[in-house]
Amino acid sequence: MELKEKSYNCEVCSKAFTTSGSLRRHLRIHRNEKPYVCDVCGNAFSQNDTLKAHLRTHTKEKPYACDVCGNAFSKNGILKVHLRTHTKEKPYSCEVCGKAFREKGNLKSHLRIHTKEKPYVCDVCGNAFSKNGILKVHLRTHTKEKPYSCEVCGKAFREKGNLNSHLRIHTKEKPYVCDVCGNAFSKNGILKVHLRTHTEEKPYSCEVCGKAFRENGNLKSHLRIHTKEKPYACDVCGNAFSKNGILKVHLRTHTGEKPYSCEVCGKAFRDKGNLKSHLRIHTKEKPYVCDVCGNAFSNSGNLKVHLRTHTEEKPYSCEVCGKAFRDKGNLRSHLRIHTKEKHYDCEVC
Repeated sequence: MELKEKSYNCEVCSKAFTTSGSLRRHLRIHRNEKPYVCDVCGNAFSQNDTLKAHLRTHTKEKPYACDVCGNAFSKNGILKVHLRTHTKEKPYSCEVCGKAFREKGNLKSHLRIHTKEKPYVCDVCGNAFSKNGILKVHLRTHTKEKPYSCEVCGKAFREKGNLNSHLRIHTKEKPYVCDVCGNAFSKNGILKVHLRTHTEEKPYSCEVCGKAFRENGNLKSHLRIHTKEKPYACDVCGNAFSKNGILKVHLRTHTGEKPYSCEVCGKAFRDKGNLKSHLRIHTKEKPYVCDVCGNAFSNSGNLKVHLRTHTEEKPYSCEVCGKAFRDKGNLRSHLRIHTKEKHYDCEVC
């Protein structure tokens, strides 16, 4: 006759245990009993085993070693999760979208994407977040704390992940490779954005004009066209710009720096985009084609000016005589008629 194993059930949550002692220890969770106190920091725990595991954070003891790679851990549970990086096991799956995770906690955090739940609220500004870790990083925007510093150049970061990404600037490491074209990148986020050049995906749309972008940052910059906001001011001349990148290029007009040189003729440029356009003079490439007459151009700016020959648009007007021009450069040349400026001197006389 087979004896049936006795079960001890929790009256609060119905969880079952094989011994009365296990049930008693479990009940401390519901009663919030924490009889085991850490002598070092004062943290209290409901179970003695949990206290023992906690003490290893102070002693730095890591008795659980991975047989595969040798990494050691303070808790057996952490080792179990780590082993899944080798076995590729992801036992916790999202019932909504099917995404799988190595840890139950990561699944719980992920589910908040679907539920829109944001239980972690910033006491300073009221912003809410789905994960406690994200809140901790956010709080550093208020405290200005940047605890992760680069040992090479000293630059500091709020997040360890940002430091890890930054270090690849020095190591030249590019571990994220595009499966389509083979281009490699230092950050996974840059690869994700790059992949949209192949998929043509532009998930960020302007609510004002409908223009779509691959990157959220590009949308933010674009919105300043509508708001007329120019937060990046030049310390030398006071000119303001909508993008930090435009300010950087502008500053080279003061420093005289031209870091982009043509390998064919040696001509140097302030802007990488201008070098790319210039190279088409040598390659004879004309990728910008007029839909009206079929004329092709080496850069988009020339095509825009050309299109005005069809639309009759002349957006640049002389403030002295009112004459209008299709091209800003033509207006500048015209203004010399009024200023009597003779910009070009004869080398002979």
